[in-house]
Amino acid sequence: MDRRDFLKAFGVAGGTLLTKNTLLASETKSGPDTEFKGILVDTTRCVGCRNCELVCAETHDLPEPAMEDSDLDQERYTSTKQLTLINRYDTDNGEVFVKRQCMHCNQPACASACLTKAMLKTEEGPVIWRSNKCMGCRYCMVSCPFNIPKFDYDKPVPSIHKCTMCWERQQEGEQPACVENCLGEALMFGTRRELIEEANSRIYAEPDKYYHHIYGENEVGGTGYLYLSSVPFEQIGFRTDLEDKPLPELTTDFLYGVPIILTLWPAFLLALNNATKGKKDKTESEG
Repeated sequence: MDRRDFLKAFGVAGGTLLTKNTLLASETKSGPDTEFKGILVDTTRCVGCRNCELVCAETHDLPEPAMEDSDLDQERYTSTKQLTLINRYDTDNGEVFVKRQCMHCNQPACASACLTKAMLKTEEGPVIWRSNKCMGCRYCMVSCPFNIPKFDYDKPVPSIHKCTMCWERQQEGEQPACVENCLGEALMFGTRRELIEEANSRIYAEPDKYYHHIYGENEVGGTGYLYLSSVPFEQIGFRTDLEDKPLPELTTDFLYGVPIILTLWPAFLLALNNATKGKKDKTESEG
């Protein structure tokens, strides 16, 4: 390994270690008036057709889900091969079907924990993962309060997998595939402001139909996915122990109080990876 290349790479990696004030500023630059795009999920309208699972797999070149009735007999979780899914819950109001995927937090803990900015909160709102910047530390997985990012343990070149709210389609002026193909019209795409207004209007118009809370409006500082329900959210698998304060604000003091070696080690590994990759590419080009 070339010593100069390694030191240069380590210097770049070390540059990701920001001061506390800089980090806080970068995490809080998106205020409540930022027009992030999001999706409203009205669970009272979901019929459990699971068409969103099919179109998501097709859109993102993933294996087609089996679509067996037995799939709904137990709670399922997203995976490297399935970015969104439908769960069925037996509640006080009978069966309720719930779509699950990345919540696309306004101030995502996964992006805050990512030292190389591989996990990124885009200006439009979706949280995306960029493979060319990832060093494989998996801090995003540990930090997510919704247990969403998944890692390809069985591949030679692992990747992180999660819903991107069809960010590429949004760049082309299209809606997320799940919204466009929802047979029960349980999904609505728009800005968070529009979606919150719509959700409140539905609750006001039919107060006996809805539980009077919009999940995601304030949890962990707000999320891109917002939910309406006919029953309390703990009955349909949601965490109700989360604070309204964004998670990055809760963890920053701790992160800057840990021993410096714990902070420098990921940067060291990134530098080592970059330098080794550069050497390999150079050797292959000369060969």
